[in-house]
Amino acid sequence: MVELVVFDLAGTTVKDNNDVQRALQKALAYFDVYASSDQVNAVMGIPKPLAIRTLMQNNTDLDKISDDLIREVHQVFVHQMIHFYEKDPAVSEKVGVTTTFRKLKERKLKIAIDTGFDRRITNSILQRLGWIDSNLIDASVASDEVPRGRPFPDMIYRAMELTHVKDCRRVAKVGDTASDLEEGTAAGCGWVIGVTTGAFTKDELQKKKHTHLIENVHEVLDIFELKV
Repeated sequence: MVELVVFDLAGTTVKDNNDVQRALQKALAYFDVYASSDQVNAVMGIPKPLAIRTLMQNNTDLDKISDDLIREVHQVFVHQMIHFYEKDPAVSEKVGVTTTFRKLKERKLKIAIDTGFDRRITNSILQRLGWIDSNLIDASVASDEVPRGRPFPDMIYRAMELTHVKDCRRVAKVGDTASDLEEGTAAGCGWVIGVTTGAFTKDELQKKKHTHLIENVHEVLDIFELKV
């Protein structure tokens, strides 16, 4: 039986109308680097500094790229994202997320968040949505808090430590990107669940190892036979 469910943020539990993609494009453009929407979408889910490096390698001269420049671009991106998640009226959870979290908690399951964002952006989202104050999540892990972000399993292992879950086979990973599914598979999760209404389409997620594909988060209740 499942003990811990690890959910992604943007595109999985938090509405994302290409907001993250546009912020990345805008941050890069500030430094005269221009990436297409398809290029940006392809790096969704991985740690944002790595995404920035990948996009710069594909769209500018390699000799212009440095660790300092990547940090500068990332700082611009972080500033944009924090402002967006704190102030924009469009920010909200996806349909049924709070109900799903509550149902899982009623069954004594642990809920964790993991994300390609750093801790600063993660906190701005969690505070805006009120999930911590409502005791809806047990732990959160940001990509800058582990040695390796997705597609490596480090964030899931950290979530397991924080929630005192020992067996990966009792962990479910839920996310909307290829790197989410790769992360869950790498961790040996018993359930690797793709959400097809986020950054990646059903056809794109179908190509990655998974146990289930769903349209919306509340469908995990059906997977675990926990009816609303």
